[in-house]
Amino acid sequence: MGIAERKESEKKKMRSRILHAAMKLFLEKGFENVTIRRIAERIEYSPATIYLYFKNKDDILYALYREGFEELYRRQQAILTIKDPLKRLRKHGEVYLSFALDNPEYYDLMFIMRGPIKKIKENEEWEMALRSYEFLKENIKDCVDTSVIRKAKMDVITFSLWSCIHGVASLIIRDRCIMFSEEQLLVIVEAVFDFILNSISQRKK
Repeated sequence: MGIAERKESEKKKMRSRILHAAMKLFLEKGFENVTIRRIAERIEYSPATIYLYFKNKDDILYALYREGFEELYRRQQAILTIKDPLKRLRKHGEVYLSFALDNPEYYDLMFIMRGPIKKIKENEEWEMALRSYEFLKENIKDCVDTSVIRKAKMDVITFSLWSCIHGVASLIIRDRCIMFSEEQLLVIVEAVFDFILNSISQRKK
């Protein structure tokens, strides 16, 4: 590895370190209570170092937001090879839940914490989220167009399905399912997917 490559690698590592520390602090203290100085203290560097990589705290938030939605969208793309629209829709839900469970901190920042979302909304940084929403909406449209699920307004179906899976994801990552063992929860989640799709499916059983 040459000098230029090594420097670039070191920059990427430092940027990742800053983002990781910031995410931890946002979740621990609340977005509004975190400062650049506090992030710098967490990684044991000066605030000036942070400013070499990010303009301000909001810039760090947007970077985390973009990273999270890029990964979610990348995972969503994997379902495109599934021809059957209803099976694709089920896999879509599984991919979404898997993302949440694999990346609970990102999920919390993207979909649960109020502070970050308010800031993102103020600055109209919604493109990444809307892309994932529209992807789900298109998947549902395929199901309606092929008559495998009952017809209704696209946003009604999309929001209904998303909010249901979001609820499952949120309850799990916030440890609100202690009434079930891990094995029981896996079975229940599978049954939830079946229940949701069966309730809107028009296919004969």
